[in-house]
Amino acid sequence: MKLFPSQVLKEIDEATCRAQNVDSIELMERAAGAISCEIISRFLPSQRIVVIAGPGNNGGDALAAARMLIEQGYKRVEIFLFNVLGHLSHDCKEQRNKLIELDNVDFTEVTKEFNPPYLSKGDVVLDGLFGAGLTNPLQGGFMTLVRYINESKAYVISIDIPSGLYGEWNDNVSLRDVVHANLTLAISVPRIAFFFQENADVVGEWKVLDIELDATKIKQTPATFFYVDRGNVHRAIKRRHPFAAKRDFGSAMIMAGSMGMMGAAIMSARAAIKSGAGLVTVHSARCGMIPLQTALCEVMFEPDKNERYISDMRLHHSHKAVAVGPGIGTFDDTINALEGLLKNADMPLVLDADALNCIAKRPTLLSMLPAMTVITPHKGEFDRLFGEQVNDEARLRKAIEVSQYYNIIIVLKGHHTAIVRPDGKVYFNSTGNPGMATAGSGDVLTGIITSFIAQGYQPELAATIGVFLHGYAGDMAAEDLGEPGLTASDIIDRLPLAIKEIMK
Repeated sequence: MKLFPSQVLKEIDEATCRAQNVDSIELMERAAGAISCEIISRFLPSQRIVVIAGPGNNGGDALAAARMLIEQGYKRVEIFLFNVLGHLSHDCKEQRNKLIELDNVDFTEVTKEFNPPYLSKGDVVLDGLFGAGLTNPLQGGFMTLVRYINESKAYVISIDIPSGLYGEWNDNVSLRDVVHANLTLAISVPRIAFFFQENADVVGEWKVLDIELDATKIKQTPATFFYVDRGNVHRAIKRRHPFAAKRDFGSAMIMAGSMGMMGAAIMSARAAIKSGAGLVTVHSARCGMIPLQTALCEVMFEPDKNERYISDMRLHHSHKAVAVGPGIGTFDDTINALEGLLKNADMPLVLDADALNCIAKRPTLLSMLPAMTVITPHKGEFDRLFGEQVNDEARLRKAIEVSQYYNIIIVLKGHHTAIVRPDGKVYFNSTGNPGMATAGSGDVLTGIITSFIAQGYQPELAATIGVFLHGYAGDMAAEDLGEPGLTASDIIDRLPLAIKEIMK
């Protein structure tokens, strides 16, 4: 799914009207119909609903939804339209006129002073004050109104985006002065701001409402940000040829593990095999031979000359994909070995965990990364590499910058893991759950991405598929077992089934 900024969405709306021979009021009616249906599915007609509408089209959506709720038998709908400047958008004015034609409608148009209605925890507030087209932080009376709504503890439903929040970047916005929604009903597409942890408390649960915008215009409109769904991955995964042999699915080398950390190597290697790699070899400290060969009879083992940790990363055979990092530690010999690998590598690598920590200890290694190398940092690892960031938004902006500068792919792990490509495009993942916040989960992801590169996928596509599949298998595990107590091995166990389901 493409993610568009507000101005581009406006252009798509206009193109939809031309292509479908409808006017903007019809699109607003579609949006209001979807909003009212969502409210009806969640609340009984006896529910008190206070509608706060602004003077623009977001307010028009709110007025139209209020009218539809009243027509469906909701008797306790109170509507406040804020028109303090004496100017409503054309569509908002049209919706106001339709609303006041109803009998016994509880409607107030606020032009000067406003006496706010009493709000309690049991009430629902429909927030249609300002949409994603807002260009300045809320001030004065609107700021006071937003704070009043937030302090009321009422259940808040925001239309398209919580009022006061920008659709993309919010570095100059005080979240205290943004509506704190329990539910945000995004029209057509989610907003980029939804994917940042710092905005989670104001966005709440979010759901996309489809109003059937013109598919041709959407397809023709370029985008920088994307939301990866099952359909995207279904189309990307290749079907196997019946005459295929194991070498058709690639040889993967995973350099992982050290004394006391062999579990990381085992999980990465097992994930690579379960994701479809033809051959998997683990290079690790000599002490890992018996644990790994006992745990994984399908995986080959290449012992390092060192008993306790990896001190040599020279490649002795040809491999289609090489991963480095899980559980290797940050020993000086290991850092030197990584430097030697980076100097001589003629292919993209997958670097995770301690490989990134090694680079953080010797930052000059960043400039040695082969083009299109995939790095998979969590927030702490990213900040150690590229400097402390104040929040997710700043971290993503920095990731876009350094991805282009070093010509690498950054898998910025989190609730909505972002795959950042050197061409500036960002792909947010749609799968996964909090149960996956467990030891070894990242090692599993490393194995999956490495496996897909070994199978012949380009690194940027392998990273996108790998992240989605990792989350999908995690969701299957959570469905079976629940989130508490879910382990990395539970994710691995479901990888074949996850691939099977996605390929259907």
